[in-house]
Amino acid sequence: MDLKAIKTFHLIAKYESFIRAAEELNYSPSAVTMQIRKLESDMGVTLIERGKPFRLTEAGRLFREQSLPLIRHMEQLQAIMADWETGEAGHVRLGVTEPTASHRLPLLLKTFLERHPNIRVSVDIADTPTLTDRVLRGDLDLALCSSPDTGEELYYEALFKEPFAALLPEDHPLAGKTAIDAGDFREHRLLVTSAACPYRRKLEMTLKDAGNVPTDVMEIGSMTALKFYVAGGLGIALVPEISLEPLPPGTVVRPLAGDLSIDMAFGMLYPKTGAPFTRAASRLYRFLKDELRQNALNPIDVSDDSPIESR
Repeated sequence: MDLKAIKTFHLIAKYESFIRAAEELNYSPSAVTMQIRKLESDMGVTLIERGKPFRLTEAGRLFREQSLPLIRHMEQLQAIMADWETGEAGHVRLGVTEPTASHRLPLLLKTFLERHPNIRVSVDIADTPTLTDRVLRGDLDLALCSSPDTGEELYYEALFKEPFAALLPEDHPLAGKTAIDAGDFREHRLLVTSAACPYRRKLEMTLKDAGNVPTDVMEIGSMTALKFYVAGGLGIALVPEISLEPLPPGTVVRPLAGDLSIDMAFGMLYPKTGAPFTRAASRLYRFLKDELRQNALNPIDVSDDSPIESR
């Protein structure tokens, strides 16, 4: 069955005229007549009674009723495919680490989806090594994370530095200090994330270089959960400043001294040129790149010649 012929049939039924339908379609009347004859031949029934006044046959009335949802569905499908071609429709699989997943991404995605309502976004929250592996396997289109070990198949584009601060119980012996330095951890319990976390590795390297490796360390598997363990009086934690809003009751924040700089680079991870990357994913990439750099306290200057920009 020819979809064009079905549309022609519906126009003829709407105007009750072959000539009016031909004019709207910019066809000759003979072409319209041939389409209907072919459609009737394919269906094996007569759809329109010949002669005047215009009238559909019983089969024609049934066909009109049953084929209308098909026409509407095909028109919707054509619109969806046109949006997909321009990047206005599609499914983007996005990975993200904390605290961005909870504190930055929700409002950004709300804005993006309001602008592009036909794009669907799935969010996968995990640590940087896990997200790196998923992007490499093709399970994710792109990821927002700290700097990973990218290798040759992935590209990492740093966008800003995530500032950290020290969070302490308000009755902690160090709460009276104006700033926390590396030596302060030698006599007090330090709460840290899992060993696979890039932040944990950078913190350990910083403390080791300063010659002040803490002896009392408690591992907490979630960056988001750290502040609640501090509020429970279990120790000190170095956490992203953005995650401290709201500040847990019973805690205080102190800046880090110069010898304890662990601000983490944060950016976009995605396959290099040649890997599949949809227009919808490219549209989300550009939006997040612009918004994160504009709203960050410590943006990192990057060029616009990334592999995605050339796709």
